[in-house]
Amino acid sequence: MSFMYNPFPYDDPRPVNRPHILAEVVESVVCGSLNSAKSLAARVESLRNANPGKSVILAFDGYATAEWQEMINLLSQQLAGKGILLEQKNYLDNLKEEEEINNMIDPLLEWDREKDPTLLYGKIFRGGYEALLDPDKTEAFRSELRKIREGNEGKVVVVYGNGCLIPANMQLFDLKLYFDVTPKESILRIRRGQYVNLGQKEARPANQIIRRCYYADFEMAVNLRRSLLRECALDYYVPSDKPGNLQLVPMSSLKEIFTSMASYPFRAKPVYLEGVWGGTYVKKLRNLPADMRNCAWVFDLIPMEVSIVVEVGRNKVEFPFQTFFMTASEEVMGKKCADKFGGYFPIRFNYDDSYHSTGNMSVQCHSNEKYNRENFDELGRQDESYYVVEAGHDAKTFIGFRDDADVDQFIKEIKIADKEYKPVDYMKYISYEESRPGLQVMIPAGTVHSSGRNQVVLEIGSLTIGSYTYKLYDYLRPDLDGIPRPIHTYHGERTVARDRTTTWVRNNIVQKPRIARSGEGWSEVIVGESPLLYFSLRRLEFEKEIEDNTNGKFHVLTLVDGEKIRIRSKQHPERYFDAEFMDMVVVPSTIGEYVVENLGVEPIRVHKTMLKDGFENE
Repeated sequence: MSFMYNPFPYDDPRPVNRPHILAEVVESVVCGSLNSAKSLAARVESLRNANPGKSVILAFDGYATAEWQEMINLLSQQLAGKGILLEQKNYLDNLKEEEEINNMIDPLLEWDREKDPTLLYGKIFRGGYEALLDPDKTEAFRSELRKIREGNEGKVVVVYGNGCLIPANMQLFDLKLYFDVTPKESILRIRRGQYVNLGQKEARPANQIIRRCYYADFEMAVNLRRSLLRECALDYYVPSDKPGNLQLVPMSSLKEIFTSMASYPFRAKPVYLEGVWGGTYVKKLRNLPADMRNCAWVFDLIPMEVSIVVEVGRNKVEFPFQTFFMTASEEVMGKKCADKFGGYFPIRFNYDDSYHSTGNMSVQCHSNEKYNRENFDELGRQDESYYVVEAGHDAKTFIGFRDDADVDQFIKEIKIADKEYKPVDYMKYISYEESRPGLQVMIPAGTVHSSGRNQVVLEIGSLTIGSYTYKLYDYLRPDLDGIPRPIHTYHGERTVARDRTTTWVRNNIVQKPRIARSGEGWSEVIVGESPLLYFSLRRLEFEKEIEDNTNGKFHVLTLVDGEKIRIRSKQHPERYFDAEFMDMVVVPSTIGEYVVENLGVEPIRVHKTMLKDGFENE
């Protein structure tokens, strides 16, 4: 489920994965909307010819914001050329009345602006698509389809709409298609006015649509998509981000692509976001568009937000990271991790870029698992860590309270600042470390923190499904839209760890690197490890190459110093990924022994994240 609000509409062309794909799989993937419609029409005609007089019923389901009309129109054209009429039925006509649906979902959303000034939070709607259906309308719909199936009129009918492929409907359809949409494109469609929440006739403000999507529409779509993929219940998977370039992927071929992907080191396609404290470093490094005001966040590997691009023959197929992960979680993570975290990748990665920016990130904190479950009915905790990749003059990483801080007074002052627009001397209260490349800071849930201006930070966090960041102080500045940025003192006051002061921080979560293993010309050092975090933060340092072993757990490698590296399987050296500076690469658990080679001339530093031994017991 995506919780992005303003992704920049830019597609990074570099992160392309090139695993070996079987020739028959390459040939089976149809690219282009017209070609896909022709192929689908041929399949329909074949089914009709094999069963003269029998009707063919198709189901077009998909992720929230999926659009079906392009394929319906093109399919209708192709069938009409064969003398076949295509009937259309909108599955969403079976929904309950708008007021009844609102009465189920709206009470789960927070409407008190004292607690939630941006109306950001809520609780997960657990009813699924089934709860939205009107029983009488749905039974009449199913009865009608049964009569069509049992008749001898030779009709072709397409049923389209979110949720039409719920288990109770599966036996009604001859062909089942799922139109997937990447998280970034879903949010952009909402922003472009192309989507209203399920059961609503008119669009609410975009941010409210996104919130309801997160707690309801996306949740329902993710759960159904998971079951359809794991049960191989589809005939075709349709990557549908780009109008005119819909792709038709047989389910068996999709499974082969995912199996191949899980046997290679791979990289996700990042999402870039502007922000009031955004910097310029990543924008220059990755040649981002000139009209992008800055780049505050780079979602390089936030599982619920990014996508995967795979080269299939001369074409590229793109799908959400979670779509891939739902069918290959054990291969990617390892069995223990899959058992522990289920369908979720347990660590997230992004960059915070404040290099040559106007100011710091907000002073903030995050909530722990217990708080998230009790207040949001949400899985996951929000531990974080910062690794400084680049730092300019006077860069600081704010972490914990000062030993002499009066935290109660700080809370009092930030509440006044929010109401009366009075500045707070936050330096009286918040401790900091002088930033330098290589500084690793761990940030267990509850720890007050901020990335200061003039640095680029690799942020690594625990399993975080939503966005539970509580801004405590934001320097009274407006956001990029000119509206003052809201402060979340209600949740922040209840979750901030008041006892994490400078002394505690330096004794516990800002550590001196220590050698884990070493050899001639190489070493692996632990830069951060704590009982409060279930992942271990390390750095590989070498001149020419270093060997490693996943030992049944995945690794994530980030080139933080150096020009270019190759990450390759030792047993299958043809399975590799070449990474450039600041690229993040997942090394699946199935890789086992692997080698990281220096493809440049300068010494290499690779940040490595892995699950700690015994993580499954935490």
